[in-house]
Amino acid sequence: MNDRANNAAVRTAKRISVAAMRPYDVLIGAGLTDALGAITASVCSGAARAMLVADDTVDALYGDRAAASLLAAGLAVGRFSFLHGEGSKTLSTYARLLDALAGARLTRGDVLVALGGGVTGDLTGFAAATYLRGVRFVQAPTTLLAAVDSSVGGKTAVDLPAGKNLVGAFHQPSVVAFDTDTLSTLPDDTFADGMAEAIKTGVIGDESLFERLAHGRPAAQEDAVARCVEIKGDIVRLDERDTGMRQLLNLGHTVGHAVELLSNFTVSHGHAVAMGMAVMARAAHAADLTEPDVPARIEAALQNSGLPVRCPFGAEALARAVVQDKKRTADGIVLVIPERIGRCVLRTTPLDALAGFLAGGTEGAAL
Repeated sequence: MNDRANNAAVRTAKRISVAAMRPYDVLIGAGLTDALGAITASVCSGAARAMLVADDTVDALYGDRAAASLLAAGLAVGRFSFLHGEGSKTLSTYARLLDALAGARLTRGDVLVALGGGVTGDLTGFAAATYLRGVRFVQAPTTLLAAVDSSVGGKTAVDLPAGKNLVGAFHQPSVVAFDTDTLSTLPDDTFADGMAEAIKTGVIGDESLFERLAHGRPAAQEDAVARCVEIKGDIVRLDERDTGMRQLLNLGHTVGHAVELLSNFTVSHGHAVAMGMAVMARAAHAADLTEPDVPARIEAALQNSGLPVRCPFGAEALARAVVQDKKRTADGIVLVIPERIGRCVLRTTPLDALAGFLAGGTEGAAL
């Protein structure tokens, strides 16, 4: 793609501003992979080197184009690739990435570029937050899940054997550039993972968004992604450090992370979040905390996107796994309760009451 086409891709992209402590834009549009270098250079003035980070699958699909774009923008480009999957989001991979950054002699004035899904963004962002006590990074999501959720908001982390995202930092990107053309290469299950996070966003804060997503893949995908980003951006602006209302974004995640851990990460994040949302909706209904139609509406929306609504683990097993959740406090665990579609509330539940509460949403599952 030539410079004129790159400029057109950037000019026609949807642009959402995230008003974090360090503000940045989220660009959403076709052709942004080939414009990635120009976008990066425009927000990272003075950078001489870029480290392009991607898993092996994304690297094979888009790595050469992204690297060529960065080179064309005048950046010296290093590349770091790792085995795809949640199993690579570890301290070991993180350490190898840090060694690669040091070997490439990146300075505080340089930049990391995360090209891929949530695992890549989380890993790269955490390395950027900690290498030399903080360098800039760019998010270039290639999955729906990363575009609507994990690339925005500055949460970065790696997993421990004890649980998911237990080691991390808040570190906002310099820009997010989502090339919607990458959606065409997503397997159906991977696209469904993103739909789980998008549906979650509608349940939290926008019933009309939920209705647009309730029948499966939306016709206006860019508009749906943009609305998800707007909602998350508004929440991040009010609670960047996750001490209050930002915890609403964890709808389905407490149970979802437990499912991931109990399955040894054989259940993908989006599928686990779908199970978690369905469990929480049914449990809230059993406890008379939600409107009667909420569980059925959430389950139908998830199923229309090919997502599971039944959890293979019982309440006791889930409650034991939740003990490792980073959101646990001395008093219990903060749960997100869907009172109705478009409105959720936070409710602290004592750990010794958690299994009983979850039992209302896990009927028929094995313990």
